[in-house]
Amino acid sequence: MSYQLYRNTTLGHTLQESLDELIQGGQITPQLALKVLLQFDKAINTALANRVKNRIQLKGKLNTYRFCDNVWTFVLNNVDFRDVQELAKCDKVKIVACDGKSAPGHE
Repeated sequence: MSYQLYRNTTLGHTLQESLDELIQGGQITPQLALKVLLQFDKAINTALANRVKNRIQLKGKLNTYRFCDNVWTFVLNNVDFRDVQELAKCDKVKIVACDGKSAPGHE
């Protein structure tokens, strides 16, 4: 099983809404919808791990942090994100970081 963090993105929400409509219309079963969501979890985690090569630097004031069930959560204030060419500023950022190499089902 892969992390389900990306179900809470625009893409994940849209997929879930579409699957709900298909279930309500009797076009697919709830079991098939669950299989689709599990495949989405696996595919998005694999794609992000293998295809995204961009790197940024961030600097901010650490407000809180937590490590629970092998998942780090950081909340930062007054954050600067730096790319090679751009700078973006944000008042507050929450970062959730999971170890993809030890994720259940990681292949």
